[in-house]
Amino acid sequence: MAEEKGLSAHLGGHLRENGMLVALIVIVVFFTAILQFQPQPVNFLKAQNITNVFLQNGHVIILALGMLLVIVAGHIDLSVGSVAAFTGAFAAWLTVGVGLPFWLVIPATLIVGGLIGAMQGYWVAYWRIPSFIVTLAGMMVFRGATMWLLGGQNIGPFPKAFQGLSNGFIPDLTGLGRPHGLTLILVAAAVATMVWLGLRARRSDAAFGVTPEPMGLFIGRTLILAAAIGFVGYQLASFRGLPNVMVVLVLLTVVYAFFTENTVTGRRIYALGGNEKAARLSGIRTDRLVFLCFVNMGVLAALAGMIVTARLNSATPKAGVGFELDAIASVFIGGASMAGGSGKILGVVIGALIMGVMNMGMSILGIGIDYQQMIKGLVLLVAVIFDVYNKSK
Repeated sequence: MAEEKGLSAHLGGHLRENGMLVALIVIVVFFTAILQFQPQPVNFLKAQNITNVFLQNGHVIILALGMLLVIVAGHIDLSVGSVAAFTGAFAAWLTVGVGLPFWLVIPATLIVGGLIGAMQGYWVAYWRIPSFIVTLAGMMVFRGATMWLLGGQNIGPFPKAFQGLSNGFIPDLTGLGRPHGLTLILVAAAVATMVWLGLRARRSDAAFGVTPEPMGLFIGRTLILAAAIGFVGYQLASFRGLPNVMVVLVLLTVVYAFFTENTVTGRRIYALGGNEKAARLSGIRTDRLVFLCFVNMGVLAALAGMIVTARLNSATPKAGVGFELDAIASVFIGGASMAGGSGKILGVVIGALIMGVMNMGMSILGIGIDYQQMIKGLVLLVAVIFDVYNKSK
């Protein structure tokens, strides 16, 4: 009976984070089932569809990682779509117009993104101008700057090396062919690492007197996640292996999860969003943290811009439209609070995957873009209502 109470208490205390994971599984199962009853049945979980989810939504996940820190700090960034478009156009100009190699273009573009983030962060952090106004202005400025830089024309195509940033796959160093040997090894290592980190976290909780989650729940969730990762990994290995974008996403997710949960600066950002006045009185330099959040957002927007440009093999004046809305929606669907101070990296990734899976499923079903937008808007509204209700309880 004690264990049942512990299970109930744990689920109640982690309602949002567990709910989003369950929602992702339910959505995948729903589309998998309903597509089997179409006049021409479609395998929703085939390798090509899984690959496309990451290729088509990688930029959303990258933007959402940066947006989470901005929102946790109590701010918002409406300019990321325009910044991604501008930096993508800048990378295209360096590659096609100037003829620089991709290994110089990538760091140069990331620096430009960081400078843009610093420009906007300076006004928000040190002049206390509302981030909504600053980034709304940035949205218009960099949309116009993109049109100016491209001269109203598309720039492309790009060398294979630059396209590989988005459309490439890791080579199979094992020489097994199919299934992709290196992919299988990396997936097995990821599952083993996940189990080890979970056990390590339980031991750490016990050492500090924190009651860990019930063992049954831990084992059940670990088995489900291991099975999901193993299935996705095998499907990818049977196709072309791990996409380069997916490798970048995994590395960024691990780095940002470690930063937010295990570093002093990361925890101070949460303290800033929870109560800025208390954080400042405790000696935290809140202005510098806000500034760094916007610099980080600019760098990630530049990375997202290059990935989209490489995937389309062209820089266009209309690129990046709506990116900021997808990123913000992913953050809130993933469990972040509108008031700041709460939200997890893994939740944001799950939120972005929910959006990506819904986009793909509705597109395969032939649902028009008008209905897709309405459905995604309703999902966002439900997520926010759930957040408000959960806090009131």
